[in-house]
Amino acid sequence: MNSSYQAMWLFAMFDLPVDTREARREYTRFRKALIEEGFTMLQFSVYARYFRSEELAEPVRKRIALKLPRDGQVRLLAVTEKQFMRQQILYEKKEAEAEKANDQLLLF
Repeated sequence: MNSSYQAMWLFAMFDLPVDTREARREYTRFRKALIEEGFTMLQFSVYARYFRSEELAEPVRKRIALKLPRDGQVRLLAVTEKQFMRQQILYEKKEAEAEKANDQLLLF
């Protein structure tokens, strides 16, 4: 099976400066851009979105690259659905359940 058709989660992880008013605005703009692209916050500065394939994720990667703040660092990391579901989430000394893939139909 072609790996470009494998379901995946795309993580956006970022460290952006917030030491000035303008830097905080840039941070907020970038965070809002991720949310507008369908990403969900998993932790502070760690967002993720489910895609049915790498092919569907590519245009989103490009749009995110266009919205990068001038300072700071952003990393995009793709993991398969199987890898994502194997994560262990510890919260207040308890285990929590992983986020579920969004079953909505994507039309382009």
